[in-house]
Amino acid sequence: MVEGIKVIRKKPTFLRSDWHKKIKLGSTVKKNRKWKGAKGRHNKIRLNRKGHSGRPRIGWGSVVKERNMIKGFNVVMVLNLKDFEGLKKTDGIIIGKVGAKKRESLISKAKELKIEILNRYRAPLGVPQKAKKGGKTE
Repeated sequence: MVEGIKVIRKKPTFLRSDWHKKIKLGSTVKKNRKWKGAKGRHNKIRLNRKGHSGRPRIGWGSVVKERNMIKGFNVVMVLNLKDFEGLKKTDGIIIGKVGAKKRESLISKAKELKIEILNRYRAPLGVPQKAKKGGKTE
């Protein structure tokens, strides 16, 4: 390992066993693929067999100093102008669910303080999102 270069290891995605076999386990719905512990008597994942997906355990967690960070910024939720008090330049803010006018004022205040906004390009509430390929807009 070269000194001064930080190596970030890739963590596996822990998916529910047999998620690819049944629709209700998330073969089409991504949110249903989330990890649930294997409980079956002969379950190969529970038995830690070679060639089967891994299980979440102690050791896969991130370094304590780097937890709850996005792009190297400490994340702070901002809902109004009072929330800017006490923020540092090392903080990254996420603007909560606010209207378009308040959102503009929060963005301008963040520019003044030179604070990074992590969800700057999210569409304001009430504005329809662009359609994805093959999708329809409402």
